[in-house]
Amino acid sequence: MLEMNPNPDTGKSIQPLTIKIIGVGGAGSNAVAGMLRSDLAAIPALILHTNSRILNLDTEAQKMILGGRRTHGLGTGGDPEIGRAAAEDQESALREFCQGADLIFIVAGLGGGTGTGAAPVVARLAKDSGALALAVVALPFDFEGSRRTKQAQVGLLNLKSAADAVICLPNQKLFQILDEQTPVNETFAASNDLMTQGVRGIWQMLTRDGLINVDFSYLRSVVHNRHTESMFASAEARGEARVREVVERLIASPLLEEGRVLEEASDVLVSLIGGPDLTIADVNKIMDQLNRRVTEGQLILGAAIDPTLVGCIRLTIVASRPSPDLLPNQIPHHSRLSSTHAIKGDIEAPFFDEPIVSHSQSRFKGPPPATTPENTELLLQQQMGQSDRTRKHAAKRMKQEMFNLEIVSKGRFEKSEPTIHHGEDLDVPTYIRRGVVLN
Repeated sequence: MLEMNPNPDTGKSIQPLTIKIIGVGGAGSNAVAGMLRSDLAAIPALILHTNSRILNLDTEAQKMILGGRRTHGLGTGGDPEIGRAAAEDQESALREFCQGADLIFIVAGLGGGTGTGAAPVVARLAKDSGALALAVVALPFDFEGSRRTKQAQVGLLNLKSAADAVICLPNQKLFQILDEQTPVNETFAASNDLMTQGVRGIWQMLTRDGLINVDFSYLRSVVHNRHTESMFASAEARGEARVREVVERLIASPLLEEGRVLEEASDVLVSLIGGPDLTIADVNKIMDQLNRRVTEGQLILGAAIDPTLVGCIRLTIVASRPSPDLLPNQIPHHSRLSSTHAIKGDIEAPFFDEPIVSHSQSRFKGPPPATTPENTELLLQQQMGQSDRTRKHAAKRMKQEMFNLEIVSKGRFEKSEPTIHHGEDLDVPTYIRRGVVLN
């Protein structure tokens, strides 16, 4: 239940900031389950999936099966269109959960069916309820295949158009962070932990009282309807050189592409947390180093004290790159299609994207052979047969296996006045007039 604090100016109660988390799909559900086992356990959470088996997770989060009548609880088979339709089937229930929230985190993994298809629907419903919709998503490893990679890119484009901002965590870059001998289950756990850090960094910035506070209204003014793609990184350092080392470790993070993300960023949220021994000089040195990197964008700082971090500094940033609006004719071809079509694009492109060159047919026709009344009469006599010998010879010569074409008369034109045009009797079949022999 929300605690209500009296407003000293009006005497009316003030409702504190309300934050909710929605995990979508397998990766999102696992990540949210891990969040609720940490210091984020007090945040109301909901996990969604089309596979009822995934919802058997041991977690305190509310659970909802998507599209039960459509998928019968067996999943989407990796088809984002089914995931989208399944989420739309539960719109009323999802709207009810979103009601009253100021900020909603949508956590998902892109590339599969449920997370890719349902996350944009959830983000749209969150925004419709009046909340600020921030998505935190993991992109697939390369070894998961081109199909999931292409679906993830289409899903990311759809999610950016629905959410206020999307924080992307490319799983492939974990290879640059983790040891090569790291077990598979620990690798995916590290991906979930990164998503947890992304949510925690913003949550602490907004909810913890500290040296420098960032209120929700300011965050909303920076993020609302920006539809940006953001990158996230976190670092921690201890000891006497912690001020210098924490910035160096942060900038060296593969998630920030060796600092290039900071140089291109339009907005950078900074969450700085230290122990009781954190000084204002420490804060100044850290921000001075970051300001040298962020040359174009604005820095938004939140700094707080955690009594458990004696001799330690934890630095978390979310950097948003500018994302120009795409006109319909500028949107990549695959993003305007369903995910299935996007996968087929590499095969179909050579057949449909190349210009079709039409070749006009030649209009030249050879002139007909010269015909006079004399040789026309002679030709008719040969075809009609003036003697048995001639008739038998003509019949034998013109006989075919499939067609027995023997001209014996002019038919209905036998007794009529001939139609003469430029010296040709048009009542005589063309192949006879032109001397074409059928053999």
